[in-house]
Amino acid sequence: MMKAVLVRVQEGEKQTLGELVVYDGMKKVFECKTLELADNDNENYVSCIPKGTYECVPRKSEKYKQHYHITNVPDRDLILFHWGNFHEDTLGCVLVGQTHFDIDKDGYKDVTSSKATFSKMISAIGRNNFTLTIV
Repeated sequence: MMKAVLVRVQEGEKQTLGELVVYDGMKKVFECKTLELADNDNENYVSCIPKGTYECVPRKSEKYKQHYHITNVPDRDLILFHWGNFHEDTLGCVLVGQTHFDIDKDGYKDVTSSKATFSKMISAIGRNNFTLTIV
């Protein structure tokens, strides 16, 4: 069974920065930086999700193509892992990227190379379910 651990390393007024590592058994198969919204009490569209353990399942949509749905989030639905660079690109989902860097010089760190990083995530995980633990 695949598992992922997301460690939140910096929480601010607009966003939360983290580091994600995915394992297949004991072997590390993928790692990246993450970007989420700030913690606003799990409110829809304006908050990151609570710390905890969730099941992630493959999903496909026209906008994001292949991506992952984070299921069983209390009082929330359709929380995804997908590409995007800025906190404005998420409505409560988890964005992935290569590094944290203030791309647009607005004073907030973004994630870089998000589409390429997400493609690597898809290659590493494929169409497998995985458990996500957020700490």
